[in-house]
Amino acid sequence: MKIRRLDSADHDRVIALWRRAGLTTTRPQGRDAPDAFEREMAAGRAILLGVESDAGALIGVVLATHDGRKGWINRLAVDPDHRRDGMGRRLIEAAERALEAEGILVIAALVEGHNRDSLAFFQAAGYSLHPDVRYLSKRATPDA
Repeated sequence: MKIRRLDSADHDRVIALWRRAGLTTTRPQGRDAPDAFEREMAAGRAILLGVESDAGALIGVVLATHDGRKGWINRLAVDPDHRRDGMGRRLIEAAERALEAEGILVIAALVEGHNRDSLAFFQAAGYSLHPDVRYLSKRATPDA
């Protein structure tokens, strides 16, 4: 299995994997719609990496983004049938390398507080928990 860069042509496969993996934050009518997905890939600040099985099935994905100074690991997902075999760690490391190649020296991840497995996973990968930071957002629409 090899990690490779994905693009907008992989949209449907990525959405299907996110759903299989239980990600609840997908917005198929908004920011994850095919046209929005394509714009994000074309903007040059998003790096979508995936792992395919030898049979060609997408079994892991991570979206790495940056604003020119800070990088973000977003939507790391591994197919439930392929968890606990190091795939998530390999995807994080690949995302970190890709962001560092863009000159990004600070990398962060947002993890929902109830997702204790992901919190522990990122901490084991060297990420520090900052319990004093609160995430706020303002959305133009519920699907944004």
